[in-house]
Amino acid sequence: MDDAGLGLRSTMLDLGRKARQAASGLRAASAEGRTLALSAAARHLRSAQEAILAANALDCETALETGLPPAQIDRLALTPARVEAMAAGVEAVAQLPDPVGREMARWTRPNGLDIARVATPIGVIGLIYEARPGVTADAAALCLRSANAVILRCGSACLMSALAIHAAFEAGIVEAGLDPFAVQLVATPDRDAVGHLLEGLGGALDLLIPRGGRDLVQRVAAEARVPVLGHLEGVNHTYVHAAADPDKARAIVVNAKMRRVSVCGATETLLIDAAAAGALVAPLAKELAAAGCALRGDGRARALAPGMEAAAEEDWRTEYLAPILAVRVVDGLEEAVAHIAAYGSGHTDAIVTEDPHAAERFLRDVDSAIVLVNASTQFADGGEFGFGGEIGIATGRLHARGPVGAEQLMTYKYVVRGTGQTRP
Repeated sequence: MDDAGLGLRSTMLDLGRKARQAASGLRAASAEGRTLALSAAARHLRSAQEAILAANALDCETALETGLPPAQIDRLALTPARVEAMAAGVEAVAQLPDPVGREMARWTRPNGLDIARVATPIGVIGLIYEARPGVTADAAALCLRSANAVILRCGSACLMSALAIHAAFEAGIVEAGLDPFAVQLVATPDRDAVGHLLEGLGGALDLLIPRGGRDLVQRVAAEARVPVLGHLEGVNHTYVHAAADPDKARAIVVNAKMRRVSVCGATETLLIDAAAAGALVAPLAKELAAAGCALRGDGRARALAPGMEAAAEEDWRTEYLAPILAVRVVDGLEEAVAHIAAYGSGHTDAIVTEDPHAAERFLRDVDSAIVLVNASTQFADGGEFGFGGEIGIATGRLHARGPVGAEQLMTYKYVVRGTGQTRP
C-alpha cells in the first residue's frame, strides 16, 4: 500500500474510532437533547439554503459534463423547494416519539423474574449512497433520532452538495451540545474509501446500508464483513384486477408511473386482467403516452394499443427509472401473482380492485416489503408512512423490511429484574 493508501486507511479508521465514541455519548444523551439537535439542524439547513444550492449547482454542472443519465440528474438536482422539504423532513423526525429505551414487551415468570424486551440503538451505521444529496439529511436525522452514530459515504456526483448539507446539520448538533462526530461524512471521492467501510473500520461499524443501484448493492452484499441492510432495485408492479374501477385505475396507474419516474417506488410493470383489458388498455396507453411515457407490451396488450413497442423478456425484470412502462395482459389474479413472484424484486406491488376478496388474496400471496390496495406505488416512502423520512427501503426478510426509519434502526436487549433468584 502506497503513502496515499495508508493515509486514507488512517483517515477511515479515525472516522470509525470517533463514531464509536460518539455512539456511546448518544446512547447516554437524553431524548430531549437529540430532539433539540434535530430542530437546530433543520433551522441551519434553511439558513444554509443558498450555500447548499450553490454547491449543488457545481455537482449538476459536473454531472452534465460527464453524461450522467437523466434519472440520476433528477435525483441529484436540488431546488429551494427540495431544500425546504429536506428541512421539514428533519423537523418531522424531531417530532417522532423517541424509540430509545421503548419497552417492547414485559412479562413475569413463575419464579418471580421480571423480564422486559427494550429497544436499544444498533451503534455505528455506515451508509453508502449514490447521487442523492437529500439522503445526507434524511440519514443523519434518523440516526440521530435513534441514537446511532453514522458515517456517510456519498457518490462523487453529489459530494459538494453533501458536504454543504453535512456542515449545516453538524452545526445543529454542536448547537445542542452533542458530539459532532455523531454524524460524519467521508470527504474524499476516493473509491477506496468504500473498501475500508466494507472491511468494517477495524470493528467500529455495526451495520452497513447501501442505497443505490444494483452494482453497488451487490458489491456491498458480496464483500462486506459486517451485517448489511439494503435492497436491490424496485421492479414494482401495479395489477389492474377485473373488478377495478376504471377511473380509479387510470389515476393510480398514471401516478404510480409518472409522478416521479426516478424514485424506487415507481411502477415499472403494469399487469392488466384480461377481463378489463378491452376497456382499459387503449385509454391507459393514450393517457400515458400523452404524459410522455413509452410503452412496451406483450402481444395481447399491443393488439389493443398497436402503438406499443414489443416487450422483450428482459423488460419484465427491468427497473427503468425512466418514462418507460412494460405492459402485460394476464388471465386473473393467480397469473398476476405468479408474474410478480417470477420477475419482481420484493419491493412494492399494488392491486386496483373493488373486490375485497381479491384484495385480501393479493395482500396474502404477494410477498413484497410493501403491498398496496387501490393506492399508487409511489407511496413507498418513509415520509408517507409517517416515519419522517427513510434511510432506505429494505427488501430482505431479516431485521427490518420496507421503509427504514428511526424505529427500524433499533435492536433490542432483555432487561431481567430479580429479587435474589438462583437457578436450581
